[in-house]
Amino acid sequence: MPLVRIDTLGPDTVRLHTLGDAVHQALMDTLGIPPEDRFQILTTHDGTTSTLRYGDHLGIPHDDGVVLVAVTLRAGRSPSQKRALYRRIAEPAEARAGVEPRNVVITLYENASPDWSFGHGEAQYDTEN
Repeated sequence: MPLVRIDTLGPDTVRLHTLGDAVHQALMDTLGIPPEDRFQILTTHDGTTSTLRYGDHLGIPHDDGVVLVAVTLRAGRSPSQKRALYRRIAEPAEARAGVEPRNVVITLYENASPDWSFGHGEAQYDTEN
């Protein structure tokens, strides 16, 4: 179960939901996540009361079109699967939401199976129970 957080600048919620769809499709295509396994936090920032800060790290210029994607998931994916995921997120972000690939910043946070509870106060993935 990945938990996805997507942050953008501006009031365009259609763009934000399109990005959410693209990220979920990428997770299904590259990591085999089931369609019903969709948990997302989609947030727009108005630039005044809330905002995003970004730089031109590694010589990659970012601007107000930046999209920050944070995915928390169980550990175990190979580096090649992760690279495929990054590409599979950036390509439709441009095609469907008009986000330049240079503006798609993605981070993965990995944890272990006992770190998840889907309800009822239980750790459903914990095999030591």
